[in-house]
Amino acid sequence: MAEGIIELAAVVLIAAALGVVAKMFRQPVILAYLVTGILIGALGFTDLIAQETFRLFSSLGIMFLLFLVGLEVNYASLRLVGKASVLVGLGQIVFTAALGYGLSLLLGFETLPALYLAVALTFSSTIIVVKLLSDRKDLQSLYGRISVGFLLVQDAVAILILLFLSGAGAELNWWGIAVHPILASAVTIAGGIALFLIMLWLGRKALPPLFDRVARSEELLFLISLAWLFSVVVAVSKLGFSIEIAGFMAGLALANSSERFQIASRIAPLRDFFILVFFVILGASVSFSSVLPVAVPVAALSLFVLVGNPLIVLVVMGLMGYRRRTSFFSGITTAQISEFSFILVAMGAAAGHVGGDVVATTTAVGVITIAFSVYMITRADEIYRRLAPLLSIFEKRHTKEIEVPQEGFHKPIVLVGCHRTGEVIAMSLPREKVLVVDFDPEVIRRMTARGFVCLFGDARDREIVETANAGEARLLISTSPELEDNLTLLEGFSKRPIRPKLVMRAETEDEARILYAHSADYVLLPHFTAGQYFGRTLGLDPEMKVLEELKARDLAVLANHHRGKS
Repeated sequence: MAEGIIELAAVVLIAAALGVVAKMFRQPVILAYLVTGILIGALGFTDLIAQETFRLFSSLGIMFLLFLVGLEVNYASLRLVGKASVLVGLGQIVFTAALGYGLSLLLGFETLPALYLAVALTFSSTIIVVKLLSDRKDLQSLYGRISVGFLLVQDAVAILILLFLSGAGAELNWWGIAVHPILASAVTIAGGIALFLIMLWLGRKALPPLFDRVARSEELLFLISLAWLFSVVVAVSKLGFSIEIAGFMAGLALANSSERFQIASRIAPLRDFFILVFFVILGASVSFSSVLPVAVPVAALSLFVLVGNPLIVLVVMGLMGYRRRTSFFSGITTAQISEFSFILVAMGAAAGHVGGDVVATTTAVGVITIAFSVYMITRADEIYRRLAPLLSIFEKRHTKEIEVPQEGFHKPIVLVGCHRTGEVIAMSLPREKVLVVDFDPEVIRRMTARGFVCLFGDARDREIVETANAGEARLLISTSPELEDNLTLLEGFSKRPIRPKLVMRAETEDEARILYAHSADYVLLPHFTAGQYFGRTLGLDPEMKVLEELKARDLAVLANHHRGKS
């Protein structure tokens, strides 16, 4: 026992140290976990794979991970996956799997290992992409919505494949007659679909009253959630499914409960700890001696994921009529492999379908693609500016994103960004004089319904600025809180002899000084501007009768936001 605690302590300490290094280089901690395993395997002071405790922890990590994945599959997220996301997601999966399979065969892998590699290459990491899009504040943009949508499609396909593998190789006997493994898998999938429907019914009818009753106590809610999870795992595993699939089913049953966010916040630390062990063991299974023989396949498959996946999405979205910028930014989110890729290969190895060379190849490809894709996504604007002329071949002459009237846009005021601050500004201006520019489809829908002329697009794209004829406007207001976005706008007008008055938004006083130094005519500092406005309003109305008018206006805006979310 003492020896096991020492080994676990060593794993956690090394992972923590490498996690700090990963954050310094803006890398996800999953990379630190894999490298921890590789280091432990290289040093050889312990064999984690051979220890039952670590293997149990690894299985629990995947179980908790898929429990939280199931917990997030609520009806709102299903509505988010629109036609575009489904078509892009399925198109990317089909083309990536087909090309990846052919490439794997050319690299010398046998048929079944090549198939595993091809499927592993199709999945991108929802966790990593959503975190990076959130950091960029692009989750609500058109490309952000499409990307999250087709990542959900990928996750659904991955779950179906894992479900199939749960039945692969199962031995069924009907009246003493052995059933073919493929038929056994088909029966397993049918049983899985039935179980899926049962869990949906339980989640809507049976479980909400129970969880509503215990929700007042966070400790009890946590305990009941764990009891539900392990009960489902025991019951579902008796039916022949893996505990990973059972974890997903347990989460799915709670996905539409009002307590799902509380449950997720409590379970997430458990997932983070146990998933650490899974990735450390995965890394430990890879040694330099096992990677060197597959160095060429690793390089080729990494290049395929980093370049081929984005190109496939570019082609699919271009054919669907999206602009090259949206297609490029969506495509670049697929330039890494997913946690499901590792789980898939690990299950294949456990079933004896693939050998250590496939595990080593997948792990090495994961380390390389995750590291490079983080920089690709965080620096997507710079990469796009350099590649924009070449990307025109992926864009149709008439795209579906820009709706420009025949007479063009000729508004004296261009308002960039119309969420919260921008909406309040817009409602105080004459509608006939304002052009709203925003990349959030919901904002465009809401403001169009209110009678504003709107242009759907991202103002960081110079083509959008030109389409808006912003140079002819008298005033351009940007309510974007991002300093780089506003500097890009200011730079675009810096060399023009005649330009509109430029009003930018800043989050801090330092940012305000920078924007003024780059020739902004006025900078909105929310706390400054709000204080000045409110003080001046009270100065003009000492009786404070205006408060009722301001209250009514704000409540109307809040009610409109609430209707938009529901």
